[in-house]
Amino acid sequence: MFFQSKKVKMSIVILLFMLLVPAKTKAVGPGVSARAAVLMEQESGRVLFGKEEHRPMRIASITKIMTAIIAIESGKMSDKVKISEKATRTEGSSLYLTPGERVPLRDLVYGLMLRSGNDAAVAIAEHVGGSVEGFELLMNQKAREIGMEDTNFRNPHGLDDHEDHYSSAYDMALLTRYAMNNKEFRKISSTKVYRSHQEGEKWDRIWKNKNKMLKLYRYSTGGKTGFTKRAKRTLVSTAKKDGMGLIAVTLDDPNDWEDHENLFNWGFQTYDLTTIVKKGVIDGIRLKQYENKIEANRTFQYPLMKDERKLVKTAITLYRPPKDGKWQGGIPKPIGRMQITLNSDEIGNLPLYYEGKGQVKEEKKGLWNTIKHFLNQLFVIRVGD
Repeated sequence: MFFQSKKVKMSIVILLFMLLVPAKTKAVGPGVSARAAVLMEQESGRVLFGKEEHRPMRIASITKIMTAIIAIESGKMSDKVKISEKATRTEGSSLYLTPGERVPLRDLVYGLMLRSGNDAAVAIAEHVGGSVEGFELLMNQKAREIGMEDTNFRNPHGLDDHEDHYSSAYDMALLTRYAMNNKEFRKISSTKVYRSHQEGEKWDRIWKNKNKMLKLYRYSTGGKTGFTKRAKRTLVSTAKKDGMGLIAVTLDDPNDWEDHENLFNWGFQTYDLTTIVKKGVIDGIRLKQYENKIEANRTFQYPLMKDERKLVKTAITLYRPPKDGKWQGGIPKPIGRMQITLNSDEIGNLPLYYEGKGQVKEEKKGLWNTIKHFLNQLFVIRVGD
């Protein structure tokens, strides 16, 4: 009897402890049919939802997002590309290019993204990379630069002609986030219909975008479809509402259109793009030398759930000002930093600048002045958190 009573008391203590300890805020995302999926916010790169998002898988034609952004960044978009016989023999979806015809690289990129032309992918690779093999090197180099750790490209189109051509939902979201920072990519990705003049013909090629999200979802801003027998259906799509941009990626998803719409609706309903720091003077600094003179050079926004807002904290670190108010060599730039945390995890780190009046004159150079300058900058002060 005593033992049972002791067990009951212990259970009550454990229950009370669990109630008193705050749990980390976590959103429960929508169910998706995809084998792997991710929903990422464009500005911050925060993952709002994930399912096997780091799993390397076949990706089919969403590969062409990388092909497109490399072509755009090559500076050759106005070049006319002579189509090789090799390009015209590429299997799968096609723009029906003919050997020897000359097509503007820009038109090839539109055909690549809107109609998923595999012949266009090879033509682009040959022109920009010198060869398909050379272009593969550019693709993998760019992937490393972006931080795509679970990715390896072996062709510019995504066909299943190599066993080691793969990426992950997360990596493809990273790539899309990078590409969407390019104005021309955004324009191409969101285009519904494109007309391309055909050399030597009286009629133009007209390409309609295969990405049905542009019609199905009112906030859609672009994306890329994909399919092979081994990869199954893959889809990258983007959307923007109330200033917040979202990127959805699904791999091996038989119900991708509906899943993407549900992911976007859930993301927009669950998160708000919240302004944490505004560009300009930072309030709350009570040091006489710095009050109303310390500024952030940009606005910082982050997607937050309502319950997360109270968990955001900021801490400012500034160089200690000299007692005589004079900085050797002028005021340091930046003068300090602001660290922004959510649940103790850093989500931002902004440089701060002194942009008020009263710039000090440079002191005479010398060993002692150099040492004083070093010591002044060695010490920092925490303003708040």
